[in-house]
Amino acid sequence: MTTRFSIAVLAVLGFAMGIGLSLRPAPVDSYIVQGVSVADVRALVIEQGGKITHELGVIRAVAADLTAGQIADLRRHENVRRIYDNGAIEAAAKGGKKNTTGGDTTSGDTTGDGTTDTSTATDTFYTTLVNGDAVHQMGIDGTGIGIAVLDTGLWKTTGIRYDSAGNTRIKAVYNAMTDQVAASPLSGDDPAGHGSHVASIAVSSLITADGTARYNGVAPGAHLVSVQAFDENGQGTYADVIRAIDWIVANKSKHKIRILNASFSAEARSHYWDDPINQAIMVAWRSAIFVVAAAGNRGPQAMTIGVPGNVPYVMTVGAMTDSFTPSDPSDDKLASFSSAGPTYEGFMKPEVVAPGGHMRGLVQNNATLATAYPEYYDGDYFEMSGTSQATAVVSGIAALALQAEPWRSVDELKCKIMSAAKPATITTGKGGNKTTTLAYSVFQQGAGQVDAYATVMNQTIDCANNGLHIDNDIDGTQHFGGRANQDVDGAYFLMGLDGYMWTNGYQWTDGTLWTDGYQWTDGYMWTDGYQWTDGSVGIDGYMWTGGDGLSTDGYQWTDGGLSTNGYMWTGGLTEMATMSTWVEPE
Repeated sequence: MTTRFSIAVLAVLGFAMGIGLSLRPAPVDSYIVQGVSVADVRALVIEQGGKITHELGVIRAVAADLTAGQIADLRRHENVRRIYDNGAIEAAAKGGKKNTTGGDTTSGDTTGDGTTDTSTATDTFYTTLVNGDAVHQMGIDGTGIGIAVLDTGLWKTTGIRYDSAGNTRIKAVYNAMTDQVAASPLSGDDPAGHGSHVASIAVSSLITADGTARYNGVAPGAHLVSVQAFDENGQGTYADVIRAIDWIVANKSKHKIRILNASFSAEARSHYWDDPINQAIMVAWRSAIFVVAAAGNRGPQAMTIGVPGNVPYVMTVGAMTDSFTPSDPSDDKLASFSSAGPTYEGFMKPEVVAPGGHMRGLVQNNATLATAYPEYYDGDYFEMSGTSQATAVVSGIAALALQAEPWRSVDELKCKIMSAAKPATITTGKGGNKTTTLAYSVFQQGAGQVDAYATVMNQTIDCANNGLHIDNDIDGTQHFGGRANQDVDGAYFLMGLDGYMWTNGYQWTDGTLWTDGYQWTDGYMWTDGYQWTDGSVGIDGYMWTGGDGLSTDGYQWTDGGLSTNGYMWTGGLTEMATMSTWVEPE
């Protein structure tokens, strides 16, 4: 009160004395203000004179244009819980190597009507690679299961527009940037191309023209809800993404949304529970929406899992590649760009890996991706690599499993997919001296490569998210850490479990196989969570000693630097995130 009064008096005196003081409007920036309720923070922001741009009920917040002074006043209010920069998120992508596997590459648009004809569809191979064909032969194709694709929009071409029964599958189109629902689910477009690419991987109903009658997509019978939060240049904001998630949660029942495909990844700038996108993602998970998130393309280094893949509850997906030989599994390997765990809180991530190298998906010929990288565009198909594409594969597998058993909870479904995965292993020795070891650390490959058929048939349902409590996490009364730790030599290990030491190296040896015969030590206990209290959690004799760098047992994470001040993140949210980072084709 005193400060404002003094400024006002000085201004009046300045004019009265003829000083010629020039009062310019204070610069404004976009912030996310979180409080006890949307109504409360809305009133507080309006009282300060701020301009509200988004109402984000899913995290009890609003986005608003505010000055530094207004932010300072809001921060002092007892009903304001958090204030975040509304930073930018960017979608960028890289194509892959030209198809050399002998599939049909004839243009899909033979009639000139802008749609792809099923009679000329190429073989995408990845559905076969994850045993999706075997599930389709059982009559299971994802029918009745809705996938919300939070991305750049959808191209309404044949394989995306129609499901395996020939019915229109797109149930709704929502633009979070304009906060508008399209009058018709067939309106709207995908000017960037990324959303169409990942959607076609998950659900394309196109059938190969080589007589094998294989579907391009993993779950060709599933229906779609298009939720756009990124523009033609792949640009979006945190507020747009959160508003998109808010809409998905609110319309879950109306459109029968069971799965949220989150093929984007931002650099982690805080604890998982302090990131506003993660907070919205946790609400979606609690609302029984199975969230599949990209691990990110910042591998192979450790501790590179991004947001929202660092949320312990969700299914986080890394990428593998068949090395351009889909019929020869002997040269399959982990994609070198695939982000690795653990997370800053010590959780093992990713949970699984899926095909993510040189993935062929549908993209409109005038989309940003197609025009920017024409060398990777071939007759309606665009070829690119990334964990975004691997994420779409797992979304499709989730739809197949939910059609078979629609009563499964999100935690049970996560366990089914994980425990059916096949880790990459290496066998050495002969005869009775054979030894099988993991080809990659659990921090790189998680439980292994996904398998659609094994997932559908699998009845193991109690191995995921044990020890966690999502209600408390969302309410802020309790948070959690995982088993991961780092020794004085820099090697990562799992506390209380032997055989999982990792020195943060990337190595691939001929003879790697994805096998279901590997015996995990103590089952999947490495996925369990423990209460996080910044200094008082003991796990099998080890102590989290806390602090901003999340040191464990007296050792400092080498990639520390998180801010825990409760308001502004270190560096704000100005770091750019990517939906599919520019990576070398694999």
